[in-house]
Amino acid sequence: MCLFNSKLSKIDYTNLHKPLQIANRTFPVNIIQGPLAGYSSAAFRLLTWQYSKPAFSYSEMISANALAKNSRKTRERFLTKDPNEGPVCFQLVGNSAKELAEAAKIITDFGADMIDLNCGCSVPKIHGNGAGSSLLLDRPKLYKLLCALRQSTPLPLLVKIRVAIDSDQTNIEIAKVIADAGVDCLVVHGRNWKEQYSTPCRLDAIKFFVEQMKIPVIGNGDVCCLESLKKLLETGSAGVMIARAGVGQPWLIGKLIAEMEQKPFTIPLPEEVGKIYIAHVTHLAKLLNSEKIAVLQARKLARPYAKCIKHRKEFCNAINSCDNLLDFQKLCNDYFW
Repeated sequence: MCLFNSKLSKIDYTNLHKPLQIANRTFPVNIIQGPLAGYSSAAFRLLTWQYSKPAFSYSEMISANALAKNSRKTRERFLTKDPNEGPVCFQLVGNSAKELAEAAKIITDFGADMIDLNCGCSVPKIHGNGAGSSLLLDRPKLYKLLCALRQSTPLPLLVKIRVAIDSDQTNIEIAKVIADAGVDCLVVHGRNWKEQYSTPCRLDAIKFFVEQMKIPVIGNGDVCCLESLKKLLETGSAGVMIARAGVGQPWLIGKLIAEMEQKPFTIPLPEEVGKIYIAHVTHLAKLLNSEKIAVLQARKLARPYAKCIKHRKEFCNAINSCDNLLDFQKLCNDYFW
């Protein structure tokens, strides 16, 4: 369900669907698949690219500390990029300038397209550890970390934030730090770090940053349909980031692009969705080198993928007792076909 219900302005939205320029990179479209912890691995991104072709996709949030410690498990899961997927922005999280710089060098050498610093995560173990959204409360530290990243990589540097919890003055200070540190693009999620997803996205806060910054600003929050996409574009954002809505429907961005261009788009039938779901989990098993863990993750993916089938609740309950790929595939065949 879209959270935007206000009357649309009379704007030629086809002119707003345009290329996106970030530093020395130009992307033919301006819709991005954002980072989702536990979801946006190479398996997820590949399907998004095959069915939508966004400007670029984000990796899952990657611990700079784990990368700096040369964690093999972290590299295998988070740095894997399928040769058939499009550009990827790798997102780092951390509170140490040294570790972030080392991690940025590793990702740069690995072949990343762009790097992002997470300044929006409000999960207690991240925020409470002085990383994520807590960096917005400590602007000198944020500046230090961004400068360390800027000096450690020639790649386009992005930062993803939430809006300030108190005042426009704080947002002005955050904008100044980001500009002074040499960041190439700002992604703004239109909620503060204390707000849950039940709170509608604050479009006026996103517009505030658009008007403050000279670099491109990408808006993020609650976009799930053409109407909500149009409303976010009214902020003047250079691009739009899709996040949660893309789970279980990797064709969503392709559908939105087609609708913006007033072109026909056919949503996959349940049989095709079942094949996509199976491909997603099968790829996860290879990526994680664990059939068991992949099937466990399939349980989290069940509800979004099963939106199109009649007996969704029964299917989701059945998946919860599934513990191997063969049984998972059989269940999909029984319910999606």
